[in-house]
Amino acid sequence: MKKLSLLLCLLLSVSLAFSQKKEKGWVSLFDGKSFDGWKINEDHPATFSIEDGTIKVAGERAHLFYEGKVGNHDFKNFEFKLKAKTLPGSNSGIFIHTAYQAKGWPEKGYEVQVNQTHTDWRKTGSLYGINDVKENFAKDNEWYEYHIIVQDKHIIIKIDDKVAVDYTEPDTLPENRGLKRLSSGTVALQGHDPKSIAYFKDIKIKILK
Repeated sequence: MKKLSLLLCLLLSVSLAFSQKKEKGWVSLFDGKSFDGWKINEDHPATFSIEDGTIKVAGERAHLFYEGKVGNHDFKNFEFKLKAKTLPGSNSGIFIHTAYQAKGWPEKGYEVQVNQTHTDWRKTGSLYGINDVKENFAKDNEWYEYHIIVQDKHIIIKIDDKVAVDYTEPDTLPENRGLKRLSSGTVALQGHDPKSIAYFKDIKIKILK
């Protein structure tokens, strides 16, 4: 009996160590209870609320920016994960390398699309307007995992471990690209329109060198 107990303890320790190693470096950006570390812009603050441990997005155009202490909310190379769920016909987005903007659509950084059945043909996983996908990698009314990896000029976007986009930004960009380019910055969530409802949870980041 003692040998069996020791074996079980050993297996548990190995499992725990493996789990901790697997999660090493990941930091949560959302506590599931408050907007601590986040800032809603001035467009329509009521678009964002917290519901059952998730960030609910429902209402007029608005954006929620991470302004917290992790990495001084200025990320260059990183892995970013969250779980998302949309209701039918909904549109949302995740911005990277962006910066707080009081009103309007964020001008800095890239948008990663969240959309299964909205009328916009650019579907979930798209690097919006840069490297778009028409294939649906996810379904409405179901949680799926977004995984965004940024390393220097290279972006990989995965949906439930399936690669949707693998993009390398060219050294020379069109003059009309403006601030829509890789640099560094924070992340943000998008409220798109009154008919769109989306949920986000388990938001975390791993800062890379």
